[in-house]
Amino acid sequence: MDTSVAATIRALVVDDEEPGRINLRYALAEHPRWRIAAECESAATARAALADAAIDVVFLDIQMPSESGLALARELAAQVEPPLIVFVTAYSSHALEAFDVHALDYLCKPFDDARLAQTLARAAAMLEQRQRAGYGAALRAWSAPPNAYWREVRVRSVGRIECIRIDDVLWLQAAGNYVELHLTGRQVLHRAPLRHVVAHLDPAQFVQVHRGMVVRTAQIDALRRNNDGNYTVTLRCGDVVGVGGRYLTAVRARLGEGAAD
Repeated sequence: MDTSVAATIRALVVDDEEPGRINLRYALAEHPRWRIAAECESAATARAALADAAIDVVFLDIQMPSESGLALARELAAQVEPPLIVFVTAYSSHALEAFDVHALDYLCKPFDDARLAQTLARAAAMLEQRQRAGYGAALRAWSAPPNAYWREVRVRSVGRIECIRIDDVLWLQAAGNYVELHLTGRQVLHRAPLRHVVAHLDPAQFVQVHRGMVVRTAQIDALRRNNDGNYTVTLRCGDVVGVGGRYLTAVRARLGEGAAD
């Protein structure tokens, strides 16, 4: 693929509703680098289009008859270098599911010109940085069986994907639709719900200490009860993390009976 600045970016639009396809067609026409290679009204016709032409970015509706866009996205995840996926839907309730398949972006109809331009810029930057292979690996990691614990997580920022080793993660904290990965000397934001990340962590290495926090067991230096009756754990990295009441038993079990002051 030509990755020069002037390279054409080939898009596939998948939406069962014709107005949605037309709106995106006109919107993309305002961006000279972008060319719609095909428009499809179902996941089945999208597969045929993907087989016939090289596609860089798929603009994919989620809620469609017969088969959802999420199912097609998970199928694309099996490819070595899948096209970038941008979900375009009228249903904001699907946002977390879109994050679960590691979509590049999520556009909620009706979107404005500025929001679309932001998405197109992100896609172009990733294509130009030759990050398709890394993006594909991230997609496949999110499609792995639940008992296949992650060894690494790929964190996206503008134009690049950074590979973070799970062994380097000291603790994690929920931050809305993101997870803060606390590493030695820095923090990294990963766009994913904490519950999903926790499902892929080895429970022998990590323990949930709070609804929004998970720590590496080996990092726990001490469990203490504060004057107000609440508990905290002090980590070997120096951070102090609160412990929720429902998680106290699990934390004590990791440290042994009588670990709390």
